[in-house]
Amino acid sequence: MVWITKYRRRILNPGVQEYMSKLLTKVIKEMTGCEVIEKNIQVEHIHMVMVIPPKYAVSDVIGEIKQYTASKIRKKFAWLEKVYWKEVVVWSPGYFVSTVGLDEKQITEYVKWQGEQDSGQAKLEL
Repeated sequence: MVWITKYRRRILNPGVQEYMSKLLTKVIKEMTGCEVIEKNIQVEHIHMVMVIPPKYAVSDVIGEIKQYTASKIRKKFAWLEKVYWKEVVVWSPGYFVSTVGLDEKQITEYVKWQGEQDSGQAKLEL
């Protein structure tokens, strides 16, 4: 699954990324049977490979994750009020989700190395 920050603002700096990682661990732990296989937090989007049991709707899981993390991030990082002005948002309303089967290993590797691929692109653009 992938979701992005509102307006693709580059708000997920290293401090926010570290806090976000802790929040993801906490909120997903509360959903019995859900498990993160791999995650990668970039400055304006997040990639995750997860196991979500059939008893949960994927939309409910992603909704809970986004709602919980947005609330906590807004409280901890007051400077976000300046970034988003009067809007009480962090995430764009949509997300991308795909199921995986035989290609799970490839997708997990892609998510794992996404940050290094992105940083390589950034170095080329300089």
